Order: sequence, then C-alpha cells, then structure tokens
Amino acid sequence: MRDDLGADVRLGGPARRVVCLVPSLTEAIAASAPDRLVGATDWCTHPPDLDVPRVRGTKNPDLAAIRDLAPDLVVANQEENRELDVRRLRDSGVAVWVTRIETVEESLASMSRLFTAALGLADPPWLGEARSLWATPLSPRLRVAVPIWRDPWMVVGAQTYTDHLLARAGLTNVLAHGPTARHGRYPTLTPEEIDGAGADLVLLPDEPYVFTADDGPEALRTPTRLVSGRQLTWYGPAMVEAHAVLTGLSG
Repeated sequence: MRDDLGADVRLGGPARRVVCLVPSLTEAIAASAPDRLVGATDWCTHPPDLDVPRVRGTKNPDLAAIRDLAPDLVVANQEENRELDVRRLRDSGVAVWVTRIETVEESLASMSRLFTAALGLADPPWLGEARSLWATPLSPRLRVAVPIWRDPWMVVGAQTYTDHLLARAGLTNVLAHGPTARHGRYPTLTPEEIDGAGADLVLLPDEPYVFTADDGPEALRTPTRLVSGRQLTWYGPAMVEAHAVLTGLSG
C-alpha cells in the first residue's frame, strides 16, 4: 500500500493497533473504529471522552512511548508532524502512514484511503455525509480573514485546507486571493494590514491561538466573529458541523 506521499507502507493485514499523531484523524478513527486506537497526542481532544495513552505533542512525540504501544500503524500528517519523527519511526521498524491534505477533495480521498486500505473498513457514515455536503461549492458571498495567532499576527493563506474549505462555503479569504493577498501559507502581518484587506468579517478561532471576546476583537476595526477552530481546520467528523456553521455565516 502507498500513503498520500506515495511511500510504501507494509502491513500484514488491516491495522488493528493504531497510534494517531493528528488530532482531526484521531477523532475520525475514534468516531468510527475506537477499538483500533491505542495512542494519541496530548492535542487530540476529541472526542472529549477519549481514553487512550498519550504520546506527547504533534511536533515532539515520545517515540519510545509510541514503540512501547506496539502499533501496527502510526498515522501522521505532512503539515502537522515532523519528517524527522516519521523517518525515525520507520527506521525502527514502525509502519507510518502519512497524509497530505490541502483541499476538501484531498481530505475526503485521504480519509477514505486510510479507512479502506490501511484499516480494512468501509467508509464511515459521517464521511459519506461530508462528501455530499461539500460536493457543490457555493457562490462567493462574504469576504473574510482568518488570524490563527497573535504576537505576531499570523493568518490563513493560500494552499491550505482552511482556505479551500472557506471557498467551498462561499467565503473569500481576502488575505489569500486578490490584490491584498500575502505570500505563504500562513503569512505574518499587522492588525492594520488585516483591517486594510477589505474583509467583511474577521473570523477568530479558538485554536491554535485561543481568541476570546476580550483577546482579539479589540485590536481590529473590522467586525469579528468568534468561531470554532476545529470546524475551520479539522477534517473528519468536524466537516459535517462546519458546513452548517460556515454556510450560515453572514456579515
């Protein structure tokens, strides 16, 4: 079998002991095949009652702890996890499946491949629902900007899953497209530059930076809306919730 990056992943059969280093994919597996999940990162917060051993963070996983769990497969992501950790796990004989997701279509195809090829399972019902909900892009109706960090301010740029998800929901990311676009997937800029980009609404998520009513809106002149970071950035079951929330946004 080959993962999203085309790397050979050798399994003796469907993976039954999985350590997941990607919060959104941890939720996807836990929601559909909880008995397969034997380890996750500290950042894997969904489902809320997830009770599996933790292997530290996405950028600094405890490789010894992962190996001690004797997984058939470790699930990682090109953006969220380090190539060095993937290589060290593979060099020690652990099978690692790396996902690459920058668009809605890639998310759906990647998760389907993970479930059917690596886990030997049918597509879960939520995946079919997400595929149906996101099949038809909506016409642009609202211009938005999405900061993800403060001090320095960082925003969602082009060639990201979030940017593509927004476009599908009829939300134009002004900091990724048009005359005010900035280079890079997560460019750094100032609050003045965010205000000057011409957004109708600035979406302030609660992760990775925890924007709140008292931390974020006061720095901007543009109208703001607090939103769930999980619905903006997590592929998996969150995609079903995200469709209703994002398509329902208005200025």
